[in-house]
Amino acid sequence: MQMDFVVTLVATFLWLVSTSAWAKALTDIKVATGHNIIQELTPCKHGVTCSFGSVTSMGSLNVSVIFGFLNMILWGGNAWFVYKETSLHSPSNTSASHTQGGISPPTGM
Repeated sequence: MQMDFVVTLVATFLWLVSTSAWAKALTDIKVATGHNIIQELTPCKHGVTCSFGSVTSMGSLNVSVIFGFLNMILWGGNAWFVYKETSLHSPSNTSASHTQGGISPPTGM
């Protein structure tokens, strides 16, 4: 069970890293394709009049980042349940005291 816990933690970490990298790349794409790109184009600097039209909607890409972080949260939640199944998690003593209780079971009629 401890190996399952380690694998779950690794998967959670990989989701975090990959989703963060994708979010950063998406931000870079938005900046690179934004209206400021006109100022960097060589023909626009030398007397040619340039205008910025539009960029295709990136809503579905934003949703993919959101789902990536939600999936990472899901893996993190699963890691808690896997942890509870390992020997690293000590069970509470209250459940043992309720079952034993020091009270003898009732006798037959």
